[in-house]
Amino acid sequence: MWPIEDYSSAVTERIPTADSPAAALRKRPTPAVQAPNQFQLFVKESTGRNLPLYGSELFDNATAYNPDGSLPAPLNYILGTGDEVRIHVNGLIDYAGTHTIDRNGTINLPKVGNIALAGVALRDLEDFLRANLSKVYANFTVSAILGRQRSIQVYVVGQAKDPGTHQLSSFSTLISALFASGGPSATGSMRNISLLRSGKKISSLDLYDFIARGDKSRDVALQPGDVIVIPPAGPRVAVSGAFDQAAIYELQDPRGSGSNSGSATRLGDILGLGGGVPVLAKVQSALIERIVPGSLPPRQAQRISLDAAGLAQPLRDGDVITLLPISNEIGNAVTLQGAVAEPLRYPWFAGMRVLDLIPERDALITPDYYRSKNLLVQTLAPEPKAGEKISRRIQGLGEQINWEYAVIERLDNKSLTSQLIPFNLGLAILQKDAANNLELKAGDVVTVLSQSDLRLPTERQRRLVRVEGEVAAPGIYEALAGETLPQLVRRIGGLMPQAYVYGLEFSRESVRARQQDSLDQLIRRLDAQYQSAAATLGANLGADRAASAQQLQQQQQAQQKSQLDRLKALKSNGRIALELDTTARTLADLPSLPLEDGDHVTIPAVPSFVAAVGSVNNENVFIHKSGKTVGDIFRSAGLSEDAEPDQAFVLRADGSIVARRDRSGLFGGGFESLAVMPGDTVVVPAQLDRESKYNFITRAVKDWTQILANFGLGAAAIKTLRN
Repeated sequence: MWPIEDYSSAVTERIPTADSPAAALRKRPTPAVQAPNQFQLFVKESTGRNLPLYGSELFDNATAYNPDGSLPAPLNYILGTGDEVRIHVNGLIDYAGTHTIDRNGTINLPKVGNIALAGVALRDLEDFLRANLSKVYANFTVSAILGRQRSIQVYVVGQAKDPGTHQLSSFSTLISALFASGGPSATGSMRNISLLRSGKKISSLDLYDFIARGDKSRDVALQPGDVIVIPPAGPRVAVSGAFDQAAIYELQDPRGSGSNSGSATRLGDILGLGGGVPVLAKVQSALIERIVPGSLPPRQAQRISLDAAGLAQPLRDGDVITLLPISNEIGNAVTLQGAVAEPLRYPWFAGMRVLDLIPERDALITPDYYRSKNLLVQTLAPEPKAGEKISRRIQGLGEQINWEYAVIERLDNKSLTSQLIPFNLGLAILQKDAANNLELKAGDVVTVLSQSDLRLPTERQRRLVRVEGEVAAPGIYEALAGETLPQLVRRIGGLMPQAYVYGLEFSRESVRARQQDSLDQLIRRLDAQYQSAAATLGANLGADRAASAQQLQQQQQAQQKSQLDRLKALKSNGRIALELDTTARTLADLPSLPLEDGDHVTIPAVPSFVAAVGSVNNENVFIHKSGKTVGDIFRSAGLSEDAEPDQAFVLRADGSIVARRDRSGLFGGGFESLAVMPGDTVVVPAQLDRESKYNFITRAVKDWTQILANFGLGAAAIKTLRN
């Protein structure tokens, strides 16, 4: 037997049936999006913003505030027709049954008869049943709980989003009914909602009290047949600008029953609904645009302060309040930016100077310096060669300070223009020079530049040069101002006896970048030419050749792709052909070329071979002998059937290119009589136009000798082109 005390407050059925109020609510169509009201349109024209109605977003989800049917029924719940009551009687008799209150408000118990339960409060149910049962039985106990509750029908009229009849749970209250109806429409009031029962006003609700403060003191339980009236909205104002809750607010009706009833709504009351005066709003000044009936024009503007007097100002219908944002100016700060350790705003004080802002050299060490040092011990990426690792570390450890120039940016309050005040950073910080230790003013911006920000004179630039090969002390050296290649090699100990000066490789980073850009442009241009040639070929094919057109285009596309893939595999190395005399042996034969940062010098030993590549029968290297010519290489290597000797060229050890067309004599003997030097490579290309249908490729593809010469590509590129 169930204990009586477990049911002192009843619980409802947890799973709604198909005809339950919750199910009926789910079936109701979602109200259409309503057009803005006239005041919203007026505010849009005035401020340029679409401001929402305050609190309207709460009604976007009509089921969000449904009564929770799983909670116990309140003890003051009044029973009515349709409610289900579960009764247990123990004692001299045992009885358990479930009864639904009929339309007459009664239930029928065996041997007891009809008992009128309609109108009985849930807290009095057991006492009421005990009193009726005691007329027939004695020595018993009775317990009763509420089973499935009834639904009630209420009416929502006036300016609601979904007016009409609503079937609701009998647990519903005035507020839950408003949410079920979608809430007030764009023209409806949120502050003067009435509940009528049998023609009498039972309650008057101000939704702002519930939305802003959670006050439900005027929220009452509904009864069948209740009428909820939403009248047209009262006076409205708009709040815009530096306010998180920018919206349109309805003023309190002095005749209503809200928390501010009986007095006009003040500016502070409206701002309080949105959290009060925001800290980001300018307290000294706010704007009110007000409609003054009878004046011409009727709209006037006034400026107020958001102090106690301003917040107490009564608002009028149609007011548009704009909160102005505070200034971004920081009154007692100077800003340090650029190549510094901590680019921040720092407190300013009277008499502050550059040395106060940058008191020591450590303030100019950027975080990148230590970050780069920490990366040296990380092994996530493949380790570079030792020489490359040193040069990368030196190059990457922070930006190099421009000691000769820093600048103060200052706003001239009279002309409202920015002034630039340069000073010598090195003299100010390193030498404590008073003339450059300038006085700072509040609001100044001090910028410290690096050497990469402004191009410095050549003699002030840092130049790290990598020298390796046949020199006395290979390594990475910082070149002096104006120092040339011969001077640097001489300074580090000179050449070794096996040095091959003619084959010296000189690469420059700035040249490599320009060459790579030009190579990329060439690839894009050739790609466009290929596509244009394919389109022209397709347009010129007649109907009689349509059968072979597709196969022809596929062959052409394969040729084009292969050619472009080879070009894309090439990477410029920035090598500069020094065009040395073939007899060059000493440093005096080298040009007096001033060095730049990133230069790479490799002096090889004298090679003892000459290579032949391309369309030759014996692609190999041959021992170099004094007096050996290109013709000798042709005979030693042997030209293949598809060789194109007219396009042959020699890639010199110094990086230069000598082509047949540059040295041709009568019947071509001039080129074949050209003497080859140690380290030279003789290249014999293959024929590109073995069939006439491919002759457009020959016209489109640039001469390989021109490509190799213009982009500093050497023997490594020859290997790429052969594959």
